[in-house]
Amino acid sequence: MIRLFKHYIPNAVLLLSLIDLGLLFLAGELGWMVRASQLGMAIGPLADRLLPLAGFALVVWTAMIAVGVYGSEATRSMRFACARLLVAISLGIIALSFIDYIVPGVTFWRSTLIYAMGLAIIFVIANRIIIGGFLGNSAFRRRVMVLGAGTRALRLRKLAERPESGFVIVSYIGLSESETGVLEAIPRAAIHDLGRFVENIGASEVVLAMEERRNALPLKDLLRIKTMGVHVNDFSSFMERETGRVDLDTVNPSWLIFSDGFSSGRMISSAAKRLFDIFASCLLLVFTLPIIALFALLVKMDSKGPAFFRQSRIGLYGQPFDIIKLRSMRIDAEKDGSKWAERNDPRVTRIGKFIRKVRIDELPQTWSVLKGQMSFVGPRPEVPKFVTELDDQLPYYAERHMVKPGITGWAQINYPYGASIEDSRHKLEYDLYYAKNYTPFLDLLILLQTLRVVLWPEGAR
Repeated sequence: MIRLFKHYIPNAVLLLSLIDLGLLFLAGELGWMVRASQLGMAIGPLADRLLPLAGFALVVWTAMIAVGVYGSEATRSMRFACARLLVAISLGIIALSFIDYIVPGVTFWRSTLIYAMGLAIIFVIANRIIIGGFLGNSAFRRRVMVLGAGTRALRLRKLAERPESGFVIVSYIGLSESETGVLEAIPRAAIHDLGRFVENIGASEVVLAMEERRNALPLKDLLRIKTMGVHVNDFSSFMERETGRVDLDTVNPSWLIFSDGFSSGRMISSAAKRLFDIFASCLLLVFTLPIIALFALLVKMDSKGPAFFRQSRIGLYGQPFDIIKLRSMRIDAEKDGSKWAERNDPRVTRIGKFIRKVRIDELPQTWSVLKGQMSFVGPRPEVPKFVTELDDQLPYYAERHMVKPGITGWAQINYPYGASIEDSRHKLEYDLYYAKNYTPFLDLLILLQTLRVVLWPEGAR
């Protein structure tokens, strides 16, 4: 994997996306050439079109990222990928047409974009068929040797068997007789020189997956492997990198303290994040005020009670604040106290079902962002009652409050809506990953991918 601004991106995904970017540039140039020949115009030097061509490629490429073209499902399912590609390129062309209308003469003619769109669809689908097939081959996956043969080794096996996995396990080494999870594991005693063995099987990484590491680490072997240029990783760090979440089943305080993350160098990033929040919230409030007013009226007409819903939530450093949303439930929905939302929740009104599905009920929270109580990106703020319960039952739950809560977040784009302690546990793993690895790049990625969640609102309640 490639680590870009503290966030890991699979090599195959990065390579596929860069090839797509080049093909989009080519599609834009060919589209221009076709249209120019139809009109009898001189094509002119390429240098004169570099800026609009780059703009075309970047806008469509950004739309592809936003709708999940490079997600795990899209990289292994051609049908899924084609559907997302068509939506992404269509959205990109609409955005470019709007830019061309606002700034005429700077970008392509809209008639040129039609040709560019058709060529782009052909090129990126061909890229999936030709290049995508090679990238999914095991020859392009990292070769990993696992030290351990117990429960953790079995978890790594299941992870490696996923179609979108970027690694293949080439060997398991059992370090004790008590580890019986992986039957084909080779006992350490049967290998004379572990360093030579790693070299012979062509492993590029060794993962420590022992159930008990105390007095069990083969330090001499690990030192030899490390000095050979083979990467040595512990189980928790490997799982964080491969899954994009912090594994609560194996993480311990010392790992959180000594691993990379929670950097003090985020002061500049936090200032930039706040400036973005102020600018974007002002802009969004101006453009969405008519939408908020319209649906506030519809909420009032649909059911008795106020149009807006105010509730106490827990924010940065555990401080409470009031959140404002468009009301989507009956006014007596919480007469017996706060409860988890349910699938087909009977408390939700008719108009409430719609505004929840398309996330319109979240728009008034932009005011909380402007006031500085929330950010656009961060862990979702919970009600005090749930925070108390979850803090008692889930380890490191309080650490999610070390970053400002957000309207959207890493957990929201990676985990379907859940309403239970177990769901909260999974979402906490993603929240901890965000708190540990926050950068403006990760914020941008989350904001883009939020469009996918809005367009395909899986599990919205």
